[in-house]
Amino acid sequence: MKIGIATRNMEAWSSTQVREALTKHGIPYVCFTFPKLVAQLGHKPYFRVKDVNLQEVNLLEDVDALIIRPIGRGSLEELVFRMDMLYKLEREGFYVINPAEAIEHCVDKYDILAILEDAGVPVPRTFATESANQAIEAFKELGGDVVIKPIFGSRGIGATRVNDPEVALTVFKAITFQHGVIYLQEFVPHGHSDIRAFVVDDHVIAAMRREADGWKTNFSQGARPTPITLSEDFAELAVKASKSVGCKISGVDILEGPDGPKICDVNSQPGWKGLQMVTKVNIAEEIVAFMLSELKK
Repeated sequence: MKIGIATRNMEAWSSTQVREALTKHGIPYVCFTFPKLVAQLGHKPYFRVKDVNLQEVNLLEDVDALIIRPIGRGSLEELVFRMDMLYKLEREGFYVINPAEAIEHCVDKYDILAILEDAGVPVPRTFATESANQAIEAFKELGGDVVIKPIFGSRGIGATRVNDPEVALTVFKAITFQHGVIYLQEFVPHGHSDIRAFVVDDHVIAAMRREADGWKTNFSQGARPTPITLSEDFAELAVKASKSVGCKISGVDILEGPDGPKICDVNSQPGWKGLQMVTKVNIAEEIVAFMLSELKK
């Protein structure tokens, strides 16, 4: 058995944790970045890549499963091509964590909240439009205090809280000038903290509260992780959110607002450095153990 790890950097913390867990299980692995992967049609191998020793690997023949850690940054064309390759791998019967469809849903903030709402999962009031005039109406409707986010984005990068209508209109016009989609959410008062639940299959294996000095609660933006025992209701909500978008592994973000919990994001390629600092659960081990159980099926 050999496992593939698609990663921007094999020395990155989470990728290293996965590699160490695989080594403990005596399972060899091959790491590569998506730009190094070659796809072929009309002749085989369909996918080939060179490992760190510059040895060519036939992905479908030499590897049993692929862990996406993560899919990486790129242009729209590059990202669409990477998703196309994942779909082709799955059609060939190849096991990918997370499935391509789940990754595709989770990178699109509008799409993921639409799916969650369809499934009965509570989400913040959200507007998305290509019109600056419609956006300023939505700004007023949401109480004049909103968070504007890039529809494709992560780690809180590019998210801006706006409570001034003139500033809001300027931002909206700038987005439309660049042919972007204006995506804005009500600001949910949350006491400068939120909850990250780490879901593997249908279980929350660990959770933390992220406490910040400002409204952004991303660990990568300086929020402090603290241990938390998740209530049964919150755990069920996190699992429901994860399964609704087809994730096998996910990080589910929960805001505790005055109207009850709201799911604001499901991350299909979550890091867990902060969470690992405050839990005794070896998260990488849990991921590998789950993957092995799936392969046995």
